[in-house]
Amino acid sequence: MTIASATSAALHVVRVAGIDMIADLSGALFWVDERLLVVSDLHLEKGSSFATRRVLLPPYDTAATLAKLQAVIARHDPRTVIALGDSFHDRDAHHRLDASDRATLTQLQARRDWIWIAGNHDPALPRDIGGTVADEVQMGPLTFRHEPTGAYGEIAGHLHPKARVSRRGRSIERRCFASDGERAVMPSFGAYTGGLSIRDEAFRAIFQTSGFIAHLLGDRQVHRITAARCY
Repeated sequence: MTIASATSAALHVVRVAGIDMIADLSGALFWVDERLLVVSDLHLEKGSSFATRRVLLPPYDTAATLAKLQAVIARHDPRTVIALGDSFHDRDAHHRLDASDRATLTQLQARRDWIWIAGNHDPALPRDIGGTVADEVQMGPLTFRHEPTGAYGEIAGHLHPKARVSRRGRSIERRCFASDGERAVMPSFGAYTGGLSIRDEAFRAIFQTSGFIAHLLGDRQVHRITAARCY
């Protein structure tokens, strides 16, 4: 199945190293031909992690993130899911998953390959959460890893890109994919994750030009905006 046969006018494509992938409004990427879904920076159990430091957040982030993941999996029915690191907010977060969230995760993994990429928040992922664990994964011209290096064909996370634009006289800030056609940095998928402006020096080091594109996650569609137009 090709993107041409699977798309409607509402679908937005991000090209990396010659591979076209659907940019889902959730912040996931879907490679149609490989039936591969990619998400990044779930940060499960961030709320409970903050609670241990007496910073109280509503304890619903894991359920909300898994519900969003469940919806995007139902939309695309992937054969393989790659989670690009920082899937858990800290080394002990998987122990704090309640029974319901653990059951949801098990159900999402059923009948498909699931790959956890190790991140800086979760460098030693346990073997009892299902799926397999890897430092990075290479498929065709693409390399999936947590921290971006700027390499050709790289799809990474870690930086939680967001962009601020002016629309009809008011400022709007949204999560976004950042890509120059040769590499891409994915937005964070987690309910409680923040973001880093794509005008930050960290992105300039990866793309080495202000000509890369911010693919903003809008209310109904993904919007393509040159990074230089963001502020």
